[in-house]
Amino acid sequence: MNMMAVKRLLLLLLLQLTCYFSSGSCGKVLVWPVEYSHWMNMKIILDELVMRGHEVTVLTSSASILIDPNKPSAIKFENFSVSLTKDDFEDALKNFVGNWTDLTNSFWTFPLLLQSLFDEYSDLTLKICKELISNKKLMTKLHESRFDVVLADTVGPCGELLAEIFKVPLVYSVRFTPGYSIERKSGKLPYSPSYVPVILSELSDHMTFMERVKNMIYVLYFDFYFQMLNEKKWDQFYSEVLGRPTTLLETMGKAEFWLFRSYWDFEYPCPLLPNVEFIGGLHCKPAKPLPKEMEEFVQSSGENGIVVFTLGSMVTNVTEERANMIASALAQIPQKVLWRYDGKKPDTLGPNTRLYKWVPQNDLLGHPKTKAFITHGGTNGIYEAIYHGVPMVGLPLFAEQPDNINRVKAKGAAVRLNLETMSKTDFLNALKQVINNPSYKRNAMWLSTIQRDQPMKPLDRAVFWIEFVMRHKGAKYLRPAAHKLTWFQYHSLDVIGFLLACVATAVFVITKCFLFCCRKFAETGKKRKRE
Repeated sequence: MNMMAVKRLLLLLLLQLTCYFSSGSCGKVLVWPVEYSHWMNMKIILDELVMRGHEVTVLTSSASILIDPNKPSAIKFENFSVSLTKDDFEDALKNFVGNWTDLTNSFWTFPLLLQSLFDEYSDLTLKICKELISNKKLMTKLHESRFDVVLADTVGPCGELLAEIFKVPLVYSVRFTPGYSIERKSGKLPYSPSYVPVILSELSDHMTFMERVKNMIYVLYFDFYFQMLNEKKWDQFYSEVLGRPTTLLETMGKAEFWLFRSYWDFEYPCPLLPNVEFIGGLHCKPAKPLPKEMEEFVQSSGENGIVVFTLGSMVTNVTEERANMIASALAQIPQKVLWRYDGKKPDTLGPNTRLYKWVPQNDLLGHPKTKAFITHGGTNGIYEAIYHGVPMVGLPLFAEQPDNINRVKAKGAAVRLNLETMSKTDFLNALKQVINNPSYKRNAMWLSTIQRDQPMKPLDRAVFWIEFVMRHKGAKYLRPAAHKLTWFQYHSLDVIGFLLACVATAVFVITKCFLFCCRKFAETGKKRKRE
């Protein structure tokens, strides 16, 4: 047994002893993860659960990208083989991101193109889920482990199926699904289209009449046409596995609790249910010291400060022409710039700009010399900037990024540009505006105050509710009765129809009575005249 394995074993034993000598209520958590930022957020929760003495088991396929079961960790990993290679899986996800980025942002064509894109993603995730369920040896081992809760992400189905098979409660970690489709259909969240903008619509909660029309069209589209997953295939698979007719949405709707990676500093006010909790910013933390060479570069900026620039780990489609234009604009500002960039070095790169393949983003954003953050609008980066009170220039590319930037823009802490169409002047003016106009910094600090001023830290809330579900074997009393209603009952269409029928019947009877009386009166008048 190597030293790493010994250390891991000792750590696990220590954590188990911590559990036995504390409350004795530690449980077993089974995790069905999703890659990239979804995994990064979930791992923070898992690490905290482990620190509190819980036994955490993460299911990982042989094609997993970021989740490395070979790294020393107190988290247990159960790896299963799939016919998909790691390279193929990574290429498929990057193509998914690239194709979404290239979608024409048109109100009429975007939704239709998005549907075809998600069909490919659905087939990919269904394939991995099927190969897990068909692994009888692993499924038997998991069944014998007697887990207390399943933690999953709505973007990657299969966790809810595992919860049904093992008959344990399910807790979801959610950022969003297109149009809030699953949140509204399976979670029964009462999002009114009159003032709650649909995700991907890029609207705010203060809508004009035509914007409300647009929002309603998006709601109808996501409710009646769009399927984030090929529901017919998933419905058939889930029905075969469970041995009874069921649907994907019905199975997802059995989740006991929903943890949304959002918060009121970022979200528009809207109604929530008792089994929903906002945990946005759970990964945010005070900045740590920078590496020596990086700190020296930052300190050389003097009073002008620095600008942090990153478009995330999945964005690789910045053309050489765009990169040169951006570098040329950055060379004209007095601030020093730290740019996360992995392409060919731009010819126009100025002496004030340094390129890095990776940057400690949170530590840079928390540095007192940071003046602005140029970002693609990923949720993790947005929340780190909010936490540290840094104003932003947004260059959103795909998924929820345009909505993210629009929300921060609506709160006065960001300027939004289009990466593909912006000119050098546009980019330079936006950057100067965010740095030199004190209102952006003031609004960013206001959002930071809201994020930090909470009675309980987001991570503590997330762990509390997972432990709550484990302690009480679920949280059914927090689930609304809406889950037992049909679609027309939920919208009271049967009641409205009944009342309309009553009104129509009453009007019909009254009309008939009135006409009858009129005829009788007329006949009586004629009879008197004849007499």
